[in-house]
Amino acid sequence: MLSRLAALPRPTALALSAVPVLAVLGVTLFAPLPFAVAQPGSTSDVLGEHQGDQVITVEGAPTRETDGKLLMTTIVATGPTVDVGIGDVVDAWFRTDRAVMPREAVYPSGDSAEEIEKHNLGEMKKSQDEAVEAALTYLDKSPKDVRVQLKLADIGGPSAGLLFALGIIDKLDGDGSGKDLTGGRTIAGTGTITPDGEVGPVGGVALKTQAAGRDGASVFLVPKAECADAQSELPGGVRLIPVTTLDSAVDALHALNGGGKVPSC
Repeated sequence: MLSRLAALPRPTALALSAVPVLAVLGVTLFAPLPFAVAQPGSTSDVLGEHQGDQVITVEGAPTRETDGKLLMTTIVATGPTVDVGIGDVVDAWFRTDRAVMPREAVYPSGDSAEEIEKHNLGEMKKSQDEAVEAALTYLDKSPKDVRVQLKLADIGGPSAGLLFALGIIDKLDGDGSGKDLTGGRTIAGTGTITPDGEVGPVGGVALKTQAAGRDGASVFLVPKAECADAQSELPGGVRLIPVTTLDSAVDALHALNGGGKVPSC
């Protein structure tokens, strides 16, 4: 091929050489890429109602009327069967309210949409059960005596665990002295939780802080390991408080309400 191209006029040779390059570029531009594009999602107040149902209901113990809000935060990502092209990636790259993430980091590889939804709802149910156990353990109450039901339709994943636990504590005990754990504020946050109260990272925190700011939060509780991510696109007027355990989250809110020293990222 080189010998034949050498015999052709230079413009013709260049044009012929460009054909395979353009073909490769064309395939790259229009071929789907193994990414998902995420953006800030909805928030839900775990102290209130979601789609007409009370998020937290308790039997076996009196509950408090609460002021303030505890917002669990979400992200919305393109679906597992949605093709993401180079144009979508470039657009998201230049926007602070978008993030390009490996598809397998958002959705288990190889699973169908139905399997993924089932997995996410299972993770949410596990998160709720662990949040109930963590909150009742913190309050030194037995699940045999106090029955807590959590209901948050159409939202999956484990990242609301911390907010569920704080909501249960606020409903049952407030700040321990008759006042609200929130101090009447709108407080948002994210984080997984274990039955013994350990708070874990979740991903997508920079997008979740934007959802929190959009919906009126002045404080965002973030797993300490994700402080840098949370700071990257932090909206004005939103204060970050890093936490590692349920105890540290409650202590930080006590300090915030009482004018004490509050942890910072």
